[in-house]
Amino acid sequence: MAAHRSTLGRITAVTAIAALVATAAPGTAAAAPPPKSPVAVGYLGAVSSIDSDATAIGTKILREGGNAVDAAVATAAALGVTDPFSAGVGGGGFFVYYDARSGKVHTLDGRETAPSTADENLFVENGKAIPFAEAVTSGLSVGVPGTPATWQEALRKWGTKSLAKAVKPAEDLARKGFTVDQTFNTQISNNAARFSAFPSTRSLYLPGGAPPAVGTTFKNPDLAGTYAQLAAKGTDVLYRGPIGADVVDAVRKPPVDPASTLNVRPGDLTAADLAKYRVVERKPTKTEYRGLDVYGMPAPSSGGLTVGEALNILENTKLSKLEKADYLHYLLESTRYAFADRNRWIGDPAFVDVPAKELISQKFADSRACLIDPAKAGTSPVAPADPREPAPCVAGTNAAPTPYEGENTTHLTVADRWGNVVAYTLTIEQEGGSGIVVPGRGFLLNNELTDFSFTPVTPGVPDPNLPGPAKRPRSSMAPTIVLEGGKPFLAVGSPGGASIITTVLQVLTGRIDRGLKLVDAIAEPRASQRNSAAAQVEQAFLDQTDVLAILKAKQQGFSTAPAEIGAATGVERLRDGRWLAAAEPTRRGGGSAAVVLPWPRG
Repeated sequence: MAAHRSTLGRITAVTAIAALVATAAPGTAAAAPPPKSPVAVGYLGAVSSIDSDATAIGTKILREGGNAVDAAVATAAALGVTDPFSAGVGGGGFFVYYDARSGKVHTLDGRETAPSTADENLFVENGKAIPFAEAVTSGLSVGVPGTPATWQEALRKWGTKSLAKAVKPAEDLARKGFTVDQTFNTQISNNAARFSAFPSTRSLYLPGGAPPAVGTTFKNPDLAGTYAQLAAKGTDVLYRGPIGADVVDAVRKPPVDPASTLNVRPGDLTAADLAKYRVVERKPTKTEYRGLDVYGMPAPSSGGLTVGEALNILENTKLSKLEKADYLHYLLESTRYAFADRNRWIGDPAFVDVPAKELISQKFADSRACLIDPAKAGTSPVAPADPREPAPCVAGTNAAPTPYEGENTTHLTVADRWGNVVAYTLTIEQEGGSGIVVPGRGFLLNNELTDFSFTPVTPGVPDPNLPGPAKRPRSSMAPTIVLEGGKPFLAVGSPGGASIITTVLQVLTGRIDRGLKLVDAIAEPRASQRNSAAAQVEQAFLDQTDVLAILKAKQQGFSTAPAEIGAATGVERLRDGRWLAAAEPTRRGGGSAAVVLPWPRG
């Protein structure tokens, strides 16, 4: 296949280099973190994240002999320091792991759960859904955090290091501080009004009433203390101990400044809810596409199923032969229909019957693909179909629009010298989560429960994503690992709320079908069609005037995104055995890709 390498090739050089590194003098000082770069190529493993400090920490773990799981946890913990408005101890996520020894892909569901008292009217008052903005900044929206439990479980199952060793670099980073960049400063500015309502948040992120200036050093000693306790005593300090007690207090009695005018509702989270939390290992989704095996995250994430359905819809269209405008038309139409089906059928599988196998069957995809008119866009919201009884080219009867989903999440991708790969997406939901820093603990609480439907999306039609006791809200996170012949080809993921799915799909098709280099597939101007009248697009997409004119002639509608769509990272195994790491060249200030041993040097 011209669009991607056909074999992994020889790795003799990797073995020799690994032996050389292993015999290096003990105690040799690690190299200084490299400058932030969106692409790196070399041996012995690769790390890609949004932040250079986090990437450097993950790469150091690999250099010291840790595996991809060790490095992923260490990188994630560091992102809790440097990217705290997207992820951290107070959030959750989904972890996808390829084990080189067995050749199998595993997943961990570390999604947050609702309190045991939650019901379908969690966000309803006086018969109406409460304003979304009020739900965002509240204790009501906080779910049981799953991130620390995910770290512990991933290390227990597949890692080589203890939780204490994995989080120690992040503890040091929080204590010693890092240099504030423009993204960090801007994210605080965006949330200054609500952050200022909580003294614990204000004192940390608005010292003196303003965000820390770009170029200054930011320290978080309370978070360092939290990491130190996790290292010393394990995750029980959160799920059954003093940190958890502080989380419960912050949720049930939000620490609001009495002078604030915000209506901050309390939540009903309890110590028993924390103690009952469990990470769930789930069977990954698997979709065959162009001879490749695409693995993703199953429900309650909609990522793997919806990316898989869209790929299957596109399977019988030769995207590599199309002009760019026609390729984009098919891309947009595939997710228009896949999102309709997502909204109708996907929720927490402990509560609803998710027809997962049928959703990613080629038979069902073909019944949806034949609805695509190459000359004209569909009229949204299009209706879902029943994947258990696919009727070719027959549209459904009840439209299924897509509700809003918070866009601020983070994704990291790691590979090691043995060929293990991790794609890990984690979040606290909204930028800044609930806005509540747990007093004395240094981390923000999620507002993940706003991912539930507040009321049924389509009146009279069952909604699989209404709140429920200990239920996990539907997610769009789509950490993805692609294998060729049972060996890693690439792994990718992105933040971006519901646009995660469209971003991952666009990167995959850009790399596999269009033959773009991975970093270029990541950098492409993005469009996100989620069964709405107008696809959300970046300004750079609108700047493609010739392409845009053709798409508009096909009656595709567009609305500009607030700024950017997603911030993807990925790794790819090259045919000569080297790893390539790729990240955003410009989005969110640019990402950071690194390898353990750059090759060629310089």
